[in-house]
Amino acid sequence: MISKEILKKIRKLEIHTKGLVNNIFSGEYQTAFKGRGMEFSEVRAYTFGDDVRQIDWNVTARSSEPYIKVFEEEREQTLVLCVDISPSGFFGSHSQTKMELAIEICAVLAFSAIKNGDKVGLVLFSDKVEKVVPPKKGRTHVLRLIRELYTTEPQGKTTNIADALSYVNRLLTRRAILVLASDFQDQNFEKQHRITARKHDLVNLVINDKLEEDLPNIGIVPLRDAESGKEALVDTSSKKVREAYRKRVEDRKKVLAEYFLKNKMDSIDVYTNESYIQPLINFFQRRIRRF
Repeated sequence: MISKEILKKIRKLEIHTKGLVNNIFSGEYQTAFKGRGMEFSEVRAYTFGDDVRQIDWNVTARSSEPYIKVFEEEREQTLVLCVDISPSGFFGSHSQTKMELAIEICAVLAFSAIKNGDKVGLVLFSDKVEKVVPPKKGRTHVLRLIRELYTTEPQGKTTNIADALSYVNRLLTRRAILVLASDFQDQNFEKQHRITARKHDLVNLVINDKLEEDLPNIGIVPLRDAESGKEALVDTSSKKVREAYRKRVEDRKKVLAEYFLKNKMDSIDVYTNESYIQPLINFFQRRIRRF
């Protein structure tokens, strides 16, 4: 049974995100994620004036009469939300956790997709695939996805992006829009990540929290890694410690950003203490200009 609190959250999120979709994101989504172009439909007998480049030579050879391939515009697309639900996502130093922010943005994208007539699916992962919901259309289906995002408790304790993407690549036989939502606190995922980017329209949604980037000066405090479980006492009153920590985080973010840029991958950086609306608009506009 779903608790009343979760139902209330889902309803509140639906009202909020559908308002954003209707007023801001619906047109942006439709323009940014265009259909895959022309798809093969059937073969038919050649008639005078047909484009000879469309002749199906295999069918023509078998029938001894010329046949051509008929194509039709393919509009319907599939959006798959691949969401990291490992323990590090449940951290938040402001009004929401990284996971709650990811859920809200996924809801916006999902409602935008179904308004455009697209299917939406969901893959939840930690260090293993935790839950899979096949792509479908409709409001009821999107509400189910949001419910799974709120209620699925990870069994895994760490993050394995490569395994999750490997699973998605086996699952999806046709090209899809794939949104990978994670804080990217993982290593050695790049090979599978690049394979996925070639097979699908991959969008990297990077979820951040400011406190993880800049330690406050609050004296000696115990810090615990949510995924490894390792604990350490850190003297945050030390300027050298704070600067070393900040540089380490900045270096990691810089490497990730350069990796996305080098491989011509779309990415959106969002923070728990900031509105995601403008970063999402900027992303859509970049894609529109590019295509």
